[in-house]
Amino acid sequence: MEDDDDQRYVQHVLDDIVSLYKSREGPLDSEHRTSALDSAIHLCDHLRTKNSLKWSTTPFCFILSTWFLQGPNVPADTKRKVFVMVAGMLTLHSMNGAADETLYPLARLLYRNLLDSNASVRLNAGKALRALVALYAERNADVWERTDPCFAQFYGMMEGGKSIVKETAVLVVGGMAKDSSLHSDIVGQALCFLVAQLGRANPVLKGSAYMQIMTAAKNHKKTSAYPLLLPYMDKIAPFLVSRMCLQPTMISETCRLMCISVTDFLRTTLAKTLPALFASREQAVLEAIAKELGQTPSSMFLHNSHRILAHVYRLDQGTQLALDFITKILSSAAVAQKGKMTTVDAQSITKSCIIPLLAELVTSLGDHNQQVAQNAIDALRKVDKVLNRRDSDEGNLEAFLKNYMLGLISHINDMLQDVQGKKSVDAKKKIIKSLGALMVQTGSATASVAPQVMATFQTMVGFPELCEDTLYSWHQFIVMLSAEEIAPHVGSTSAAFVASWSVFTPPARLLAKKTLMHIILKKGPELVDNGLDDLVDISAIPELHDLHRHLLNLQGETSPVMRLNLILDRAMTHNHTMALQSLVELKQFMLIDHQDLIRELASGDIFDPLVGQILTVLLTAAGHDVDEGDPLRPLAFECLSILGAVDPDRCELGAKESSMIVYQNFEDDEESIAFALHLITDLLVEAFRSTSDMRYQSHLAFTIQELLRFCHFTPALVTVTHGRQQSVPVKVRKRWNALPKHILETVTPLLEARYNLIHTTNPSVQHPIYPERSTYREWIQLWTMHLISQVSGSTAQKIFGVFPSVIRNKDVAVAHRLLPHLVLNVLLSGSEESTTQIRLELLAVLEDQVNPVSTSSSDKKILSAQAVFILLDHLNRWLRKIRQDVIKENNPRQVLGAQENLVKVDSVLSNINQELLAKAALQCKAYALSLMNFERRIIELRQRSSNHHDLPTYYERLHEIYAHLDEPDGMEGVSTMILSPSLEHQIRHHESSGHWTSAQSCWEVRLQQSPDNVDYHLGLLRCLRNLGHYDTLRTHVRGVLTRNPDWQPALAGFQVESAWMVGAWEDVQNIVDSSDAGIPQIVIARLLLAMRSRDSTAITTALHDARMVLGGPIAAAGVDNYRRSYEAMLDLHLTHELETIYKAISSLSQQDTAVNPALVELSEILSARLDSTLPTFRTQEPILSMRRTAFALINIPGSQALRGEIGRSWLASAKIARKAGQWQTAYSAMLQSQQSKTRYSFMESAKLVKAMGDPLHALQQLENSMQLHNLLEDNPNMVDLTSEDSAENVRKMKAKVRLVRARWMNESERFDARMVLKTFTNVTTLMPNWESGQYYLGQFQDECYKNLPITERSSRGLRMNLSTIKAYAEAINLGTKYTYQTVPRLLTLWLDLGEDARAAETDTFKLINQAVSGAIKNSPVYKWFTAFPQIVSRIGHINPEVYKQLARLIAKVIQSYPNQALWLFAAVIKSKKRERSQRGSLILERIRNNPSLANSSLPKLVNQSLDMTNELLELCNFHTPNLEKKRLTMTRDFPRLAGLGKSNLIIPLQESLTASLPPASVSDSLHQPFPSNAPTFAGFAEEIEIMHSLAKPRKITIHGSDGQTYMFLGKPKDDLRKDARLMDFNAIINKLLKANSESRRRQLHIRTYGVVTLNEECGFIQWVPHTKPIRPIIVNLYSNRQIPGWSADMADVFTKIKAMNDGNKAAELFTKKVLSLYPPVFHEWFIETFPEPTAWLVSRLTYARTAAVMSMVGFILGLGDRHCENILLDQNTGDLIHVDFNCLFEKGKTLETPERVPFRLTQNLVDALGVTGVEGVFRTACEVTMQLLRDNKDSLMSVLDAFVHDPLVEWEEEKIKLDRKHQNANAADAQRRNAVKPATDLRSLAKNSLKGIEKKLRGHYRPTPEKHAYEKEVSTSNLVQLLIQEATDTANLARMYPGWASWH
Repeated sequence: MEDDDDQRYVQHVLDDIVSLYKSREGPLDSEHRTSALDSAIHLCDHLRTKNSLKWSTTPFCFILSTWFLQGPNVPADTKRKVFVMVAGMLTLHSMNGAADETLYPLARLLYRNLLDSNASVRLNAGKALRALVALYAERNADVWERTDPCFAQFYGMMEGGKSIVKETAVLVVGGMAKDSSLHSDIVGQALCFLVAQLGRANPVLKGSAYMQIMTAAKNHKKTSAYPLLLPYMDKIAPFLVSRMCLQPTMISETCRLMCISVTDFLRTTLAKTLPALFASREQAVLEAIAKELGQTPSSMFLHNSHRILAHVYRLDQGTQLALDFITKILSSAAVAQKGKMTTVDAQSITKSCIIPLLAELVTSLGDHNQQVAQNAIDALRKVDKVLNRRDSDEGNLEAFLKNYMLGLISHINDMLQDVQGKKSVDAKKKIIKSLGALMVQTGSATASVAPQVMATFQTMVGFPELCEDTLYSWHQFIVMLSAEEIAPHVGSTSAAFVASWSVFTPPARLLAKKTLMHIILKKGPELVDNGLDDLVDISAIPELHDLHRHLLNLQGETSPVMRLNLILDRAMTHNHTMALQSLVELKQFMLIDHQDLIRELASGDIFDPLVGQILTVLLTAAGHDVDEGDPLRPLAFECLSILGAVDPDRCELGAKESSMIVYQNFEDDEESIAFALHLITDLLVEAFRSTSDMRYQSHLAFTIQELLRFCHFTPALVTVTHGRQQSVPVKVRKRWNALPKHILETVTPLLEARYNLIHTTNPSVQHPIYPERSTYREWIQLWTMHLISQVSGSTAQKIFGVFPSVIRNKDVAVAHRLLPHLVLNVLLSGSEESTTQIRLELLAVLEDQVNPVSTSSSDKKILSAQAVFILLDHLNRWLRKIRQDVIKENNPRQVLGAQENLVKVDSVLSNINQELLAKAALQCKAYALSLMNFERRIIELRQRSSNHHDLPTYYERLHEIYAHLDEPDGMEGVSTMILSPSLEHQIRHHESSGHWTSAQSCWEVRLQQSPDNVDYHLGLLRCLRNLGHYDTLRTHVRGVLTRNPDWQPALAGFQVESAWMVGAWEDVQNIVDSSDAGIPQIVIARLLLAMRSRDSTAITTALHDARMVLGGPIAAAGVDNYRRSYEAMLDLHLTHELETIYKAISSLSQQDTAVNPALVELSEILSARLDSTLPTFRTQEPILSMRRTAFALINIPGSQALRGEIGRSWLASAKIARKAGQWQTAYSAMLQSQQSKTRYSFMESAKLVKAMGDPLHALQQLENSMQLHNLLEDNPNMVDLTSEDSAENVRKMKAKVRLVRARWMNESERFDARMVLKTFTNVTTLMPNWESGQYYLGQFQDECYKNLPITERSSRGLRMNLSTIKAYAEAINLGTKYTYQTVPRLLTLWLDLGEDARAAETDTFKLINQAVSGAIKNSPVYKWFTAFPQIVSRIGHINPEVYKQLARLIAKVIQSYPNQALWLFAAVIKSKKRERSQRGSLILERIRNNPSLANSSLPKLVNQSLDMTNELLELCNFHTPNLEKKRLTMTRDFPRLAGLGKSNLIIPLQESLTASLPPASVSDSLHQPFPSNAPTFAGFAEEIEIMHSLAKPRKITIHGSDGQTYMFLGKPKDDLRKDARLMDFNAIINKLLKANSESRRRQLHIRTYGVVTLNEECGFIQWVPHTKPIRPIIVNLYSNRQIPGWSADMADVFTKIKAMNDGNKAAELFTKKVLSLYPPVFHEWFIETFPEPTAWLVSRLTYARTAAVMSMVGFILGLGDRHCENILLDQNTGDLIHVDFNCLFEKGKTLETPERVPFRLTQNLVDALGVTGVEGVFRTACEVTMQLLRDNKDSLMSVLDAFVHDPLVEWEEEKIKLDRKHQNANAADAQRRNAVKPATDLRSLAKNSLKGIEKKLRGHYRPTPEKHAYEKEVSTSNLVQLLIQEATDTANLARMYPGWASWH
């Protein structure tokens, strides 16, 4: 404010002086003049002290200097002083934009005084003039042009007048040239003036100019005149050259000054000099230049044609004359060369350089001088006129330029990238601005080059000096596009603006806002559904708040989930800026805006799919190849830390990238074109669209352009002539139309592209290349480039020959993708030398992995090895496919050629030692590959001898690999094969199972043997750490380091961790200071120290550094290896927890002892984060341990809350250790918890005692503790006022403790049932709204009921049923934890009692009915849907009151979830049983006629469902007598069904029909049990296929609304209710498998599929895609070995076996005559189908586990007929899928040849399990599944209850047979027959069938089928062993029906 006041005051004074002297008479005398002048000079000196202030001083200067210089004979000294004063005052002048009338008069005054006779006056006038000229640079625009008049005066002085004046002029201008503070344009003008004087005849003037230039060079710190003059050469050179004939000395003197020859000067300045010479038709000068250079005028023109023509076309007048002049020169040259007349016209000349010519003219459009820009437009019109031979200039400029847009933009991009020479900032600003002007001229044609334009803008907007011009052109670009054309660029545009907003100048911000306003305000309504969602968040920018509000109004209300989806979609783009901004938004979303939602999504048994999407996005971003310092990767790591180490078993990640193999070595045109298209669509286009590197984009454009031409794609594909498309081959057009839309949008402009690249020669290389290169990038790029030069075959050369420029780029993705294809081609077609080079290269990489003295960096080794492994997989896949083809091929010549190729490739692979490959893979942690190769070696050794002496060594390797894979099941399997386990083996076993004390003992033995082995010390330290013995650990480290101080780097991690664990912070500081290792423990220690110091800057830095180090393995592993990098994810997880805890602790006050809201919230957050991690001790204990460290980090005296948190953390550690079976660790944690005085720690202590096998002692301990804490009191309102917990928490904990006591009392069987009941009841009284309390109370009552004698069930039992139903009804309403237990059991009790006539009449049953009615009314409907099939099966209920409630429940479910329920209800409507059908129809009729639903879509949906059911039934029952007719047509044969194709009904997929339950954290009212995007019917495919089997099932194809196709099989005369119930049964099992941590970790599951029953005879089954029956797979594998599938000899063998009674002899015969012919081969299918090792391992594990699960489920259900056609394999995942469930409930044992095995486990199925066979993975999965089935027997039996009340057709047939048999047996006794009607109860039949299942679930099993064998309860592990023995017993397999193919 003070400066502003000073400025106004001084300006006022100056204005007053000007006014005074304006009207004042001249000075009275010299004394008066001198006095006034001294005052003016004093004022000037004073004002110059105010450096920062400026005023309008020219009026002061002009008026006062005019006044001072009035009159005759003004003394020279006075004049000098006046001009000194003027020069000083002018330096204070500010040209503020207002018109200055005194400026030019002042200039004239100064120029006049340059003619003064006094040298001093002249020189000071010159200095004043210099100050005046400097003012023209103040606005920094048009400086050269604005100073032209000033310098014109100086040029005028030099043409006449006195020599002294000329000398002064040179000195004055020289002063300007020497002044480095002046604007460069002023300096340039001065230098041009001085150069012009070098041609003077006057030696004084010439010498003076020469000296001035040399001094200027020195002042500007240039080494010579040349670099000084170089920036102005475009002005100097034309001036010199144009005068070289008239003033030859000028150019020679100038060249001498610049120390350059005239010839070199002429050659280097041709581009600057020729345009003007040709335009002015200077024939003589041109010939003189040509002569000097040894060229001709024509050749000079041709080399600079575009610049010359651009200048010519820009001429206002004389363009045609110049063109004629040029054509004349070229024509003359052509005649001279060819000796005959050749026509050369302006059109041909112009066309020859059209793109660079247009680029020259277009860049002039960006000139700030409007006249220049207008001249450029006129010039473009002239070019159009010449090229199109128009008579006038009025052509359509937009249409003209459209044809050249791609070339134009590419050329301009080259100019911006200095490809054509270094460009100044001003030149680049002009070029960028010209793009905007070009957009205005071309309009919509701009869209064709949008990707290139966007790449340019995104690159240039990042430069502060270029951003304004870039944003101007960006705005013009956006404005010219339609909404549809803008849509793809909304995200990248907004992201670029937001990212650079902070560095934008105010004008730049206005331009950016203007562009966003156009997008949002003008185009927003059109973009709402297409593009506007891509706009990044602009709410953080204050200037854009109004736009943000408008945007929100446009988009409408967006739910948090929708917003999250939008952010994730944007983040997955390859556009770097857009991805970065999206991650900024994601961080805000997860950390601040919707933290609760993220916790909710990552909770429960299965995480929301969004968690997997978030993880995929972040892992992808972390893996991007970015420059050092780029914020993308740190931000991705931070977001990953916020999300946390989410359990990989509960979330699904994205799909892998596609790949392709060229099998015919580019000899098949179709395959080659498919490969080229694969490269375009899957690799190049995404890179092209996303890159902001303009040069790289040009290289990509060239590559795509050439590949498009290779595919025969031409502009004719998109050119329309006279309203019709041009003729293109049908195959080509079809291929073109098959490309995705976004691909077509990108490549269409490139159809007409004319990119060219200068091919450079490849450097010579020395083989192998790998050792000579220091980085992975250098190696793979150089090797790929070399291989391209070795490619053979014209087609391969065409494809690969366009890639070198792309491969040279820093992005190695293209080289990585091409390498396998190149190697394969070179191996097949190259020389022996090339093959040898490839083999040596592969060996060099592999040997480097196992080289202990390798100097390669870890990155180079790992990445190179991964590239080699991918390459080897590629070659192996090719080999297998070609081998298969050779077997099928009949043409001998083709067989011979294929075999030759096989030998070439196999020669390389076989020369790579499998052991080396396995060791290399193990070394670089490619464990799956290592496992695959070691297993191959084991199979080879076993074939030699089953007891080969090398086998134990390889088994140890497998054990080690499984340990690294954290696959304890595999380790267990390997252990069974090792007879004498080594110490290392035992260590691995103990560590994997958490037996750290045992492992410690092993390591101690190792250390006794080798005390100087650091690895053994590290092993011991690991045990001590996991046991929590940190003091011992520290002591051990100190001792070791005393003896071996050089081990400090290796031990630093343990050393620093143990120090912080015991709170020795000084030691932590010392260790960190002395270590520069970037290991996790050290960076975490630095973070802890920073937090302890409370230095926010240090904390921020430490967090960033820690995340970068800890996240490294995650970035390297990528999306596909999340599980492998899980430990690194845990470390990142910890960084966020440390930060969160620190912030919460910092918010506490010093005296904070009460419950703190911040700590309560923190506790909830931490609890949720822990629950979302992998539920293992190994995962969760480090988290809890770090929390304890963090809470103890900052000491807040008196804070009880912190001590409580530490104690709760110890309690959590004790719990997870107990669950992991680590008793010692659990006990230690328990002691620590008790020391912290943690409330209720006694409960965990008692649980630990119980877990250790002493339940009675545990109960006693629990009761003692409860008594001590007054928890046995019956008064529920008694609250401990001294407790820190709230009354609600205290009550809840009391209830939990009492429930545990009640359950243990019940289990002990030592207490009276009434006492136990009272204890359970106390729990529900204390906490009536707790689901667990109600459930266990109901379960206890139910168990008591089941144990009652039959006689008491109708009295006491009924009251127990009432209690159970009431308790279950409450539990159903209160939560979802026990829904699968409570809902089915409640329904069974209620409905069964309702059918008991005596029970139904009691008052107790009325109360039961009321309780059920209340439950139906109050509980969420989706919980009832979980048992909907059971509910529907009871629709024929005989009790009217019960049926009333049942019908209400059915209607309620249908109304709530019509899409799902109507499919499950269809079988009732169309039932053959009249009562069921009538009741079903009545329920639907009520729904349709319900007035409250009239305006909803429900009635219409019901009608659609009925119509669809009717038409599908008609299709099923359609008669097809003609066996030859294998096809039906939808529109012809079933027009009504075809008409229903477009429907709102969902497609009945199993996943769409299965309800999900919410996790505990989600409100019941908010839960959506079904996927919101379940596909609906979009139409039917035309063709209906009739299958070959007897029933002639019909296969239909449905098009889904999601764009996918789904196939279903319609089965006539087949009761599919059995299949439907089993899918329900399996779906429940899947839910249970997901809920159990052991089964979830193993990803145990059953593959289900949709089953729709239309009635008792017809239905549809979902066709399972990508599957194949096992039989053809195995038959094919045997045929590859020339082994037939069946023979007559085998028929004889099985006939003999059938006649045998001795099982051992049958087994012997079967083994000798059958199994010996069929060696196990099934493992080969996995290697062939999944050649990539990780996929192979995953698929094999999946196969083993799905086989195990279905084996156990099949055994429980009595599932038979498991021949090889009824078991399918998923060829994408390895899943084993069972189909055809006709043979259930032990029906197989009643067949003519009874089935003797519980499930199929033949030799080939065992072979596919791997070298461990049934041991390990398979057995463990069986045991886990069986235990889970047994633990949930009640729930599963309730699901099967539907069979009883909706009996199967086969049971009805069985009933008829039994009735007929009974009648025949009693036919002789007519009296008896008349008296009693013998009948078989259908329900009894059903119940009897289910009894066997119930027995198995209870563990009762008769091991052998012999009658004398007794039934006994067997433990789970023993039962599994018995079943595996039975299934694999050759005696049993031998006596199976031959069609079952037991040898397969």
